Amino acid sequence: QVRLVESGGGSVQAGGSLRLSCAASGRAFNSNPMAWFRQVSWKERQFVAAINWNGGSTLYADSVKGRFTISRDHAENTVYLQMNSLKPEDAAVYYCAASTGNDIYSNTYEYSYWGQGTQVTVSS
Repeated sequence: QVRLVESGGGSVQAGGSLRLSCAASGRAFNSNPMAWFRQVSWKERQFVAAINWNGGSTLYADSVKGRFTISRDHAENTVYLQMNSLKPEDAAVYYCAASTGNDIYSNTYEYSYWGQGTQVTVSS
């Protein structure tokens, strides 16, 4: 059974930092892209960042460029999201996603596997 488990969420003040982790089990995604999305309950799930299979290519939403960094560790089958200079509008549930494709995607439908989400709260 494939599982993606996020961790690292929490509450921070505006300007602070958090590092999210997503550990995959049941299948290696070393040849596939992975991504982070976020969702505020009444809104659609929003793309945040994606990384290709070897980490050589990344894609970011305009709203997080220059503040967030996505990375991955093949040995640990884990993807990370370093979030700096957090703003109140970054508050959301953050979801990890894995694709069975081999490109880099920003659409939810390209991702077949999802974690349960981790809450990020940013106070002003």
